[in-house]
Formats: sequence, structure tokens, C-alpha cells
Amino acid sequence: MKNVKNDEIRRLVRENYEKVAKAGGSGCGCSPSSDGCTDTKVSAKKASKASIDMGYSDDDVTAVPEGANMGIGCGNPQTIASLKPGETVLDLGSGGGFDCFISAQIVGEQGHIIGVDMTPEMVSKARKNAATSGFDHVEFRLGEIEHLPVADNQVDVIISNCVINLSPDKKSVFRDSFRVLKPGGRLAICDIVATVELPDSIRQNMDLLTGCMSGASYIHEIESMLREVGFTEIRIKQKDESKEFIREWAPGHKVDEYLVSATIEAVKH
Repeated sequence: MKNVKNDEIRRLVRENYEKVAKAGGSGCGCSPSSDGCTDTKVSAKKASKASIDMGYSDDDVTAVPEGANMGIGCGNPQTIASLKPGETVLDLGSGGGFDCFISAQIVGEQGHIIGVDMTPEMVSKARKNAATSGFDHVEFRLGEIEHLPVADNQVDVIISNCVINLSPDKKSVFRDSFRVLKPGGRLAICDIVATVELPDSIRQNMDLLTGCMSGASYIHEIESMLREVGFTEIRIKQKDESKEFIREWAPGHKVDEYLVSATIEAVKH
């Protein structure tokens, strides 16, 4: 029964982000919205503002292919990734490729970027963005982040932006992340975490789950999962300033009283 429920959650998430991809970004997903998920295309200006609010620079926003930035996320994993030229980077839940294209410019043509997303429409969109913009060292693969389509010990850095909270099996995400990282490889993740117990009105709301809210784990749970699969040097830091934009995701639910964006770092030794 658990697998049936997990697959239902994945289906709902996939359908939500299919709408985002087809609309070119919209008022749904991990982005501010006052009217839920719609098919209204978000303006480039609105997407850019949302990204800057989450910690990206003007240069980040303007340096990626048109359509890659859909204003979805809850932080900027680049601020903790410390990417180096020549590294192999894996982005969990890569969407239209925004973080992949930023990473590609840091690691250079000697590096390699892999984006994984379970929504076919997102993968197609990202591949088109890469092809039309000449990012030959960036590739996008269709797959679930719990079962990554990546061989063992291949990746230097794993990044992710507000995606792991959507998974119904987060421990499997961390376990498979550990598998694909090289010894010495590291996690650099931005995600939504719960700071206090979520009320049933939030925890059982599927719209808030696909909107990156009701599926959030507590900080101590994330630490425990990371440690159990083998990670060390675990650092989780709350970004209290994120409450300002989280509040806008679900007006009337007071989600900012329970949730916050955080950076999550860990190392595979």
C-alpha cells in the first residue's frame, strides 16, 4: 500500500510540473501564487525577480537560455556548491535547466553537467534549451531522484533546489545520491524544511505538497537520514529571510510559521 501511495504522490507532482513546463513557468510549483496552479505563463520579469529574491544574481538570471528560468525554487545552491572547473555536477529535479546552465559556466567545457527530472515535458524543454544555446557539456536524463539514472561514483557535486521535499521517499534519494557521488563528493542542496509540527490542514493538503510545503521533513529527520546512508560533515542552515517569500506561496495558511528554506551540505568520504 505504501508504494501505491508513493506512486500517487509522484503522479500528482509530475502532473503539476507538466503544467509548469507547458506554460513556460506559472503560478504553481515552488513559486509564489495567490490562485494556485494555473496555465498562465509567467513573465520573464516575474521569474527574474523571484530568482533574485531567492539569492541569484542579475548575471545568473541573464546568462541562461531564454525559458530556462521559470522562477521556481527556494534558494540558490550555487552559494554553497563551491564548484570548480572540470567537475561533474548532478542536479536533482533539474526542471528547465536553470541551475544546470549556471553550473556549466563555472565548471567550463572540461566539466560535465547532468540534470535529472521525472517530468518528460521538463526534460524536453531543458534539452531544447541546451541544444539551441550550445551547451554541449550539459545533458538531461529522464528519471526519478530516488532511482537515479547515473552510474556509481561518477559525480563530484550534487545540487538541488526545492525538489527533495517533493519526494515521498527521501531516504532513498539520499541513499542513491551517496551511491553516485565519488569519494570526497558533496551535497549542496537548498530545500524547504519544517521547523515545528505541521498541522493536519497543511500536512494533508495535496496542493501544498506539490507546492513544496506539506512534504517537508524536520531538520533532525534530514540529519538522521543523511547519517544513516553514510554522509558526514552534515550542515543544515536555516535561511530565516526565506519566510517572506514562503508566506506568499499559500496565503491564508500561515505556512511561514512552520516552514523555512535551508541549505543542506554533506560529504561522502
